Amino acid sequence: MLKNKFLDYLLLEKNYSLLTIQCYKKDLEELEFFLLQTEDVSDIEKSTNRQLRNFIIHLSQKKISEKTINRKISSIRSFFKFLLKTSSLEVNPTLNIKNLKLRQQVLVPYSEDEIKILENTFIDIDQTLSEFEKTRNQLIFEIFYQTGIRRMELINLKISEIDFYECTIRIIGKRNKERQIPITDNLKEKLNQYISLKEDNHEYLFTNNKGEILKEKFVYNLINKYLSKVTSKQKKSPHMLRHTFASHLLHNGAELNSIKEILGHSSLAATQIYTHSNIDDLKKIFNQSHPYGHKKEENEN
Repeated sequence: MLKNKFLDYLLLEKNYSLLTIQCYKKDLEELEFFLLQTEDVSDIEKSTNRQLRNFIIHLSQKKISEKTINRKISSIRSFFKFLLKTSSLEVNPTLNIKNLKLRQQVLVPYSEDEIKILENTFIDIDQTLSEFEKTRNQLIFEIFYQTGIRRMELINLKISEIDFYECTIRIIGKRNKERQIPITDNLKEKLNQYISLKEDNHEYLFTNNKGEILKEKFVYNLINKYLSKVTSKQKKSPHMLRHTFASHLLHNGAELNSIKEILGHSSLAATQIYTHSNIDDLKKIFNQSHPYGHKKEENEN
């Protein structure tokens, strides 16, 4: 099938990660199912421009986010570009199909006080858990907050990718892009403590009591549960800790380009969505910079 050839192309020639390829596969299968159910079309490569537009409308009616729909459009667009490249198709049905306009969403990070409260109350949470589980769960939280890595990056982190001498961790991110992230002495100590309690010989850092690699849902539910202890914010997820990490770095003087490198973004535009300036920060900058600000008034007095 042409779809399978496309997926092999992503793996062997584009060197995409298995997780990324799985997302492409899922998106194309969803389109296949739609075409078969509503358009009586069994071969995805025979899609017309109208049918693809109907698929996008179908996704919108299911209340799927614009960001997710745009990712699916990107997958479909890449598939048909591959068909053109391999001369399996003469006309591209995705022409004039544009991405949906994203709604601006303001993500409010957790405050430093909220983070500190949670760090100080871990010892009182889940008293029924073993010492290994308590230590592991707290370390998961700390790695998210202290490094800003993604959920799958944390799940796939191997012990061999931690350099305790250089105090760095090596992350294999989206599209197999590699980056080095520094770790603090505090995090290094917690890593050592956790590894000393880890009884299995699994190459992956985080495992369950059976020595198996953790599931995405487990990690999400874990972070959601702990954050619920200290905040009433609607969004309580690993991604919000990533956003909080970037925001706290920026607030404390880190350059945006440095944050971009740590997060593994390909452009500054992607990094800017994680930034957040509260009104107190804006007032401070205004008063220090504007000719009529408080700073000048104080100097004149």
